[in-house]
Amino acid sequence: MWLSRRNCSVAIADVDMEDRKNKLDTVQGLKTARMKRKNSTQSPSARRTKKLKADKDISKASSLESGSNSTETPSTSTTWEGGSKKEEKEDDVTCGQPPLKKVKTETCPQGQPVRFPANASSIKEEVEMNWDIVQVLSERTNIELWVCANIIRLFNDDNTIPFIIRYRKELINNLDADSLREVRQTLEELRAVAKKTHSTIQKIKKEGKMSECLLKALLNCKTFEELEHVSAPYKTGSKGTKAQRAKQLGLEGAARTLLENPGELNLLSYIRPNVKGLSALQDIETGVQHILADMIAKDRDTLDFIRKLCQNRYICIQSSLAKVSSKKVNEKDVDKFQLYQNFSCNIRNIQHHQILAINRGENLKILTVKVNISDGVKNEFCRWCIQNRWRPRGFARPELMKILYSSLDDSFKRLIYPLLCREFRAKLTSDAEKESVMMFGRNLRQLLLTSPVPGRTLMGVDPGYKHGCKLAIISPTSQILHTDVVYLHCGQGFREAEKIKRLLLNFNCSTVVIGNGTACRETEAYFADLIMKNYFAPLDVVYCIVSEAGASIYSVSPEANKEMPGLDPNLRSAVSIARRVQDPLAELVKIEPKHIGVGMYQHDVSQTLLKATLDSVVEECVSFVGVDINICSEVLLRHIAGLNANRAKNIIEWREKNGPFINREQLKKVKGLGPKSFQQCAGFIRVNQDYIRTFCSSQQTESAGEIQGVAVTSSAGVEVTNEKPGKKKSKTAVNVVLKPNPLDQTCIHPESYDIAMRFLSFIGGTLNEIGKPEMQQKINSFLEKEGIEKIAERLQTTVHTLQVIIDGLSQPETFDFRTDFDKPDFKRSIVCLEDLQVGTVLTGKVENATLFGIFVDIGVGRSGLIPIRNVTEAKLSKTKKRRSLGLGPGERVEVQVLNIDIPRSRITLDLIRVL
Repeated sequence: MWLSRRNCSVAIADVDMEDRKNKLDTVQGLKTARMKRKNSTQSPSARRTKKLKADKDISKASSLESGSNSTETPSTSTTWEGGSKKEEKEDDVTCGQPPLKKVKTETCPQGQPVRFPANASSIKEEVEMNWDIVQVLSERTNIELWVCANIIRLFNDDNTIPFIIRYRKELINNLDADSLREVRQTLEELRAVAKKTHSTIQKIKKEGKMSECLLKALLNCKTFEELEHVSAPYKTGSKGTKAQRAKQLGLEGAARTLLENPGELNLLSYIRPNVKGLSALQDIETGVQHILADMIAKDRDTLDFIRKLCQNRYICIQSSLAKVSSKKVNEKDVDKFQLYQNFSCNIRNIQHHQILAINRGENLKILTVKVNISDGVKNEFCRWCIQNRWRPRGFARPELMKILYSSLDDSFKRLIYPLLCREFRAKLTSDAEKESVMMFGRNLRQLLLTSPVPGRTLMGVDPGYKHGCKLAIISPTSQILHTDVVYLHCGQGFREAEKIKRLLLNFNCSTVVIGNGTACRETEAYFADLIMKNYFAPLDVVYCIVSEAGASIYSVSPEANKEMPGLDPNLRSAVSIARRVQDPLAELVKIEPKHIGVGMYQHDVSQTLLKATLDSVVEECVSFVGVDINICSEVLLRHIAGLNANRAKNIIEWREKNGPFINREQLKKVKGLGPKSFQQCAGFIRVNQDYIRTFCSSQQTESAGEIQGVAVTSSAGVEVTNEKPGKKKSKTAVNVVLKPNPLDQTCIHPESYDIAMRFLSFIGGTLNEIGKPEMQQKINSFLEKEGIEKIAERLQTTVHTLQVIIDGLSQPETFDFRTDFDKPDFKRSIVCLEDLQVGTVLTGKVENATLFGIFVDIGVGRSGLIPIRNVTEAKLSKTKKRRSLGLGPGERVEVQVLNIDIPRSRITLDLIRVL
């Protein structure tokens, strides 16, 4: 159905039950009249469309919108101006980790749903179907109807996930980023199904094969599998189904008569001796059976019943070794699937990684997979059909009942059972792929948010044997100071040690970063031995191991060539390795996410879904960390919410041409950056006030207060501009005040600046106190007296918006929430696998998280595995419990050795606690 505006906005109603009933009666009467007028112009098929019960619930809630404005509570409603809603946020620095267990929430913050305002843009009209997209979205994602309706509107208004999470959180009931991505993906799937359905309908109509029953069946489809099941016989070039051939013989009337008036059915009258398929009574009975079987298999109520029936029955998936193995199959590949060569598991209990493994084995022609449905399901299904849905409307002779029973059996075995198997496999695969992609995203987020190590001179080492170890020394500001190649594993280790020592002393470098690729273990042992001998004295040298995944790919990319022209690609890898410790986020965004190597079965899942999710995670991380508009790179800038490669390039070009940005408002002057893009990106872009003050001072010194053209006043009373003198303004030029604004260095969105200024007047604070201890003291004192809810009400804003303002005013200029995440594990010595003993307690760093366990680097050259069953809620800190038991790369853990398999180099660990 077309989603009307009234079906997608949920109002806050705080009126007594009698008033509510009167309003509902009045609106319902108007709605009925409108629907009658609408139906008079609709096609017969559209008039037959039924609304779901949940659609009525949404309509009831939204119908109160016109009369509920006067009863809204300012702290729970959302203030809009000119169609743009004020932001709200509970925690400024939260990156939206998923909850431990996804449970459908019952209430929103402060206990009431938050509606969209009447002047907001409506939900984009959906393709008409026999189901409500909001209802189905709610069922599939386990999220409330009003939240789903709001999310659809937010996405239709081109809002980005970071913007929604930080500035529109009240409308989504505090959902995290992963949940929003899941909703968006499900929404796109439903729209794709609806679009393909209507495309299929047009094709079938064009061929003249459309019927009333077929149209209804097509409009009932909610998945691609259902659509394929219904439309397959009508595809161009199809030979047609048995039911179609029977209908062409004129037996459809007989089949309907058997159900509606069996006493009048005489099958002998259909015999035609010279017509194939009608020459004998048995042929006619078979034809009627095929038509009935097809009707049963495409009936919505019947399919809904069998699906519901299967939910409470034992359905298992089985895999076995393929009888006819392909000649191309490698014996080693066969051994990898030993666990699944005689495997059986209930589909409700099977793990996601098991599904992906089984699918891979099946694709390689190593495994044969099937779904088994118990006979009890079939028996109960047939009993229900005879007693309810497909019971003849009158007395049917035994021979006719026999045809009906045969039709039920044929429909289940030939049509419904294969459909259910396809649906089960598709659902299991889809869920497994989504979970795998989400795990990849969580790992990527954890890696990107690794705490930076600023202020150090670092030596990056890209290990190697024959071609040597590549060295690169970088300054605290990531500038390349020196590059070299040393041959540590070719009998020249002692001589090369002198060169390394000289480099470390010359550049006062005491931190070595070693890539974890080829020759990593030997290189680590080499440096550990020198450190233990105090060879680098007086320097206290430490080292760490980092992943070099993607470094070689990046080193030969155009981006690397532009950044480090003339430098050998092998040496570029060493530079990248060092920078991954200094500022992991700034370096890793240069690499395509799927090359970072923290996923599971990443080549087996949907590449479109994988890319969309990983790109979204990168955008989320970069946006929440924020960028300094005057010093950030183009690569980093393009990942900010609301920006892309072209807009980032235009910003950099504007900065190079006109000088630094004085404030956020100047972004409006950049080509290609319209109001929507500005709204989405402004809150994540910072203008460092120290940098601007330095710029203002230098410009004032050069020109004694009149700087290069148009004069504007800075916060210090100095008139500043960075516009070129005599430059002709374009007709699209935006007039903005180039006055430095201390709020531009905070997470506060420009649309809330007026609220922030009023809040400052309440507490007696000034802009110059932002981020200082005295500001924090004033805020705390005021909150203790008034309370955040009361203050938000006085300011006529939301609690979320006010919390963002408080965070922005309290956080210092150098605030970086990544400091709360784990730093690299710096070491001075090395431990061997043979040194381990069962029961030994160690500390290590998570390398990768999968659906079956956590891989931990414990410093012995081989990663240990913590089985997922050993990662329990009790072992996690409070901050980790809200992340779906999710440990990610870079986190430090304390573990105990449970088992050591030296021949297979396998170490099994138990998680003691997260450090």
